[in-house]
Amino acid sequence: MPTLPRGSRGAELASRSFEPEALTTARQLRGLRKNELARKVDLTPAAVSQYELGQSRPSATVVAQLAMALGVPATFFATGHPHPTVPSAAHFRSLRATTQLQRDQAVAFGKIVWRLVTTVEHYVELPPAALPRLALSAEPSRADIAAVARDARDAMGVSRGPIPHVTRLLEAHGAVVLELPAMSKRVDAFSHWYGSRPLVFRNPAKNDKARSRFDAAHEAGHLVMHLDAEPGSRIIENQAHDFAAEFLMPSAEILAELPQRLDWEALYGLKRRWGTSLKALVYRAHALGAFRDTTYKRAMMMLSQHGDPEPCDLGPREAPLLLEKAVRLCEETGVSFDDLVSRSGLPFDLANEVYATATMTRPRLALDAPEEGAASPDTSDVLTLFPG
Repeated sequence: MPTLPRGSRGAELASRSFEPEALTTARQLRGLRKNELARKVDLTPAAVSQYELGQSRPSATVVAQLAMALGVPATFFATGHPHPTVPSAAHFRSLRATTQLQRDQAVAFGKIVWRLVTTVEHYVELPPAALPRLALSAEPSRADIAAVARDARDAMGVSRGPIPHVTRLLEAHGAVVLELPAMSKRVDAFSHWYGSRPLVFRNPAKNDKARSRFDAAHEAGHLVMHLDAEPGSRIIENQAHDFAAEFLMPSAEILAELPQRLDWEALYGLKRRWGTSLKALVYRAHALGAFRDTTYKRAMMMLSQHGDPEPCDLGPREAPLLLEKAVRLCEETGVSFDDLVSRSGLPFDLANEVYATATMTRPRLALDAPEEGAASPDTSDVLTLFPG
């Protein structure tokens, strides 16, 4: 049996208080199957399964080997760090477009985000999760979906007219909005409730303000309507699309503004006013009866021939702010980012990646990190953060 390296207090602690779910999260985050991880640490797949099911507990030596193979500190596997309850499956745009391994990896990254967020919440009071959860009938019509979207606007305090900043609106109601990391580049935007906190992930490849706003509204539709729905079906995705259309462009307001013929200058003006893409506006005009079938098809054909990006650029896509403001507030009160990382049990590089996806900024520079097992910072004052 190989001996433990010096500085192995974390591995010994994690062995004594091993958290099975943490191993599953780390393995899925690295995109590994159980048999692949087993080969990396010279174990049997059955042994890995037993550790993840809590049927047996790894020795300190095995914990150290697992930590090295998965690129996390040994303390990542110790109890004491929160793990979110997952009330429903995550909503991915198309189950056929991604493998189960890719979806597991994306959901595992969400759990890492949640761990950092809950660490921040030791010091900063984030906005409470206040997204409405509105019930649908068994077989809702488009009118039913539109009514839910209007109710959601009302519940979230949206007045008439365009929503100035969809991302800020979601953050003000407790959602954490992030970009998808490089490891999940094959995954489209998705959303998920982690415990009582909703997370919304956007695809950074869609560097388009109008599309990112619609994606955020689409994911809001899932969070509002589909807690218990089976994800991935075309019906569910269409419902979220219809929700986003009404949420961003209420029919009672936009119908009078839509042209009755194909007028690109008018559509450019509406794109700037409502912050939605030309394709979304053309689809909306057809759905509301402003455009005939022939006009709709001709407009879509012209947009398809033009390709991306669309005419009438709206500028940089909306940037999230919630986690960045929370971390800055911690730093202003003497709790550094390194302190937060140490308390979270995450490797700095991974916590830094989470921060980068939540801020759309350059990565942070690591300072001298505390020794493994060092006491975490404490503060008696919990500050309150409300995004502006």
